[in-house]
Amino acid sequence: MSNAIVKKSLLSIAIAGAMGASVLAQADVVIGVAGPHTGAYAAFGEQLWRGAEQAAKDINAAGGINGEMIKLVKADDACEPKQAVAVANRLVDSDDAVGVVGHFCSSSTMPASDIYEEAGVLMVTPASTNPRVTDRGLSNVFRVCGRDDQQGDVAGAYIISELNAKRVAIIHDKDTYGKGLADATKSALNNYGVTEVLYEGLTRGEKDFNALVTKIRSVDAEVVYFGGLHSEAGPLVRQLREQGSKAIFISGDGIVSNEFAAVAGSPEYIDGVLMTFGANPKSYPAGKAVVDNFIKSGYDPEGYTLYSYAAMQVVVEALKNNDLDPIKGADWLKTNSVSTVMGVKDFDSKGDLKVSDYVMYKWDNQGNYVQVN
Repeated sequence: MSNAIVKKSLLSIAIAGAMGASVLAQADVVIGVAGPHTGAYAAFGEQLWRGAEQAAKDINAAGGINGEMIKLVKADDACEPKQAVAVANRLVDSDDAVGVVGHFCSSSTMPASDIYEEAGVLMVTPASTNPRVTDRGLSNVFRVCGRDDQQGDVAGAYIISELNAKRVAIIHDKDTYGKGLADATKSALNNYGVTEVLYEGLTRGEKDFNALVTKIRSVDAEVVYFGGLHSEAGPLVRQLREQGSKAIFISGDGIVSNEFAAVAGSPEYIDGVLMTFGANPKSYPAGKAVVDNFIKSGYDPEGYTLYSYAAMQVVVEALKNNDLDPIKGADWLKTNSVSTVMGVKDFDSKGDLKVSDYVMYKWDNQGNYVQVN
C-alpha cells in the first residue's frame, strides 16, 4: 500500500473515532501534474496542466473518484532532473499524492519515477518517449504516448521512401529525450543502409548555432534531422535558412508547440518543416465534446493537452477500480482497457501502449501544422 494511502487511512480512522462516526471521513484524492511549468519549456507544461485540470474538473463534476474529489497539485520540474527529484519527493512526502500525471522530459521522468515506485505512487506520463522510461521494469510507470524507437522508425522510413535522401545530418541536444530520439532515427537510417554525413550535439539554452550550420552546409546535407525541443529547433532552422541552406528539416514531437514559430523568429522559417507526432489527438470521436468545450473557452487543445487529459483518465480509472490503491491500480492497468478522449488504451506488461500511432506532420508559413497523407 502506498505511503499516501496509509496516511489517509490513519487520518480517516482518527477523525471517525473522534467524531464517533460509523464511517470513515472523506478526503481529497491528490494527483500531481508534473512538468516544466516555468522556464524555456513552459509551453509544454501549460499543455499538461490544461489537459489534466479540465479532466479533473469533468471527473469531479461527475462525482469524482468513488465519491471523493480530485485535488490537483502543480509540480514544476523545469525539465531539470534534480528539480524533478525535488518535486517528486514533495509530492510524496508533503502532498500525499497517490498519482502523478507527468513528467514531460524523459530526463526528468526517469529519476522521479524511481521515487514514485518506492512510495507506491502511480505515474502516467503523457509525453516522455525515451524507451528507458518503461524498459527499466518499474511496476508503477505508464505512458499514453509512444516510444522514440517507434518514432525513429517512422522518421527513418519517411526520409528513405518519401524523400529519397541519402545525405542526412543528425543533430541532437545532448539530453535524454533529444539524443535518444536522434539515435533511434540514426539506427533506422543505418538499417536502411544510409550512414549519416554528420552527427553532432548542441547545448540546450544556446541560441547561436551558426558554426554548426556552417558544418551542416559543408557536408551538403539534403536532410537535417534534429532530436530536441522547439526552443533550440527554432533558432537552428532559422539560421539554416539565413545561411542559404535548403535542407529539409525534420524533428520529433518535441516541437509540437505553437511557440515553435515564435522562437524561430517568423512562421516563414518553419515553412515545410516535418515532424513525427501521434495521429491528430483532436480527431478521436470519443474526445469531440471535450475538444469542443476547449475551443468554446478560447483554447485550442494543441500538442499534449489531450494526452494529459487521457493520462488523468487512466490514473482515475485505475484508482476507481481498486479502492484508491495505486499499487493495485498499476497491476489492474496491465490487464484492463481504459476508455479515454483518445480512444481505448491498452497497456503491455512494461506500461507501454500496445498500439502506437506515429505519423508525419508538416508546418506551413502561417505557423500551423497538418498531418501529411
